[in-house]
Amino acid sequence: MKPDSVQRYKIIVAYDGTGFHGWQKQTDRSGQTLRTVAGVVEQTLCQALQQPIVLVGASRTDAGVHALGQAAHFDAETPIPVERMGHAINSRLPADVQVMEAAIVGPDFHAIRDAAFKHYRYRIFCADRSPVHERHFAWHCWRSLDVERMADAAGRFVGTHDFAGFAAAGHGRRSTVRSILACRAERDGAGPLLNVIVEGDGFLYNMVRIMVGTLVEVGRGRYEPQVVEQVLASKNRREAGPTLPPQGLFLDWINYAGVDVPR
Repeated sequence: MKPDSVQRYKIIVAYDGTGFHGWQKQTDRSGQTLRTVAGVVEQTLCQALQQPIVLVGASRTDAGVHALGQAAHFDAETPIPVERMGHAINSRLPADVQVMEAAIVGPDFHAIRDAAFKHYRYRIFCADRSPVHERHFAWHCWRSLDVERMADAAGRFVGTHDFAGFAAAGHGRRSTVRSILACRAERDGAGPLLNVIVEGDGFLYNMVRIMVGTLVEVGRGRYEPQVVEQVLASKNRREAGPTLPPQGLFLDWINYAGVDVPR
C-alpha cells in the first residue's frame, strides 16, 4: 500500500572503505565527482525509489575507513514495504557496500543530532610479516607492543576533556571538548591481532587515529602512559603520537536514544 505521505527511514550501512574517498560526497580540484559511500548509496536510493533522495549520514568516515554500523536517514514516499527496502537497495549496490537494516522512524529523527555515542575499533596486526589477507583491514606493526602499558594509557582518555592535542589541523570544529565513555587496548585471542576500542559522544578529524597512534608509541616504550594527560593539558598536537593509516579503523555501531547496544 502506498503511504499517505513522505516518511523518514533510518538505514544501517556496512562498507569496505578501501575503494571510497570516505563517506561524505565530494569533488576533486577539477570538479570531478569522487566515489564516496554517501554518493553511491544516495544515487542507488534515487534509482530504487525513483525519486530525488537526500541521504544524511551520522559519521563522516575518512577515505579507507570501514564501517559495520554506519547510520543514515532519508525521506521518501514509496510503496516498497520497509521489510523489503534493504533488498531493493542492495540489489543495485556494488559489492563493497550494503544496507544491513532499514526502519521507519519518526519525522524528527536525525542521524547526526540524535546519536548518543559512537563505537570505533582500530585493528593492529603485530607480526614480522605483513598480513596479506588483512592488508586492507588492519594496520601492520612490525614490532611487538606492550598491551598492558597501552591499556594503562587508554584508560586515561576516559572522561570529558579538550582533545585539541589529538585532532588534525583544520578540524573545523568550534569546540574541541569531547566525552570518551570507554577506551581500551586488548588482544584479540592468542594471535597477533590487537584491538583498540574507543567509544565517545563525538570525534574530531583524525582523533581516533591519533589517539591510537599515541597508544602505539606507549606500547613501543617511546612514551609513558602519562603522555595522555600531558597532551590533554597542553593541547599540543606535536606532543601526541602519529596519525595511523585509515585501513585499521572500523565504525562498528552508533547508539541512539540511550538504548544499550551489546558489546
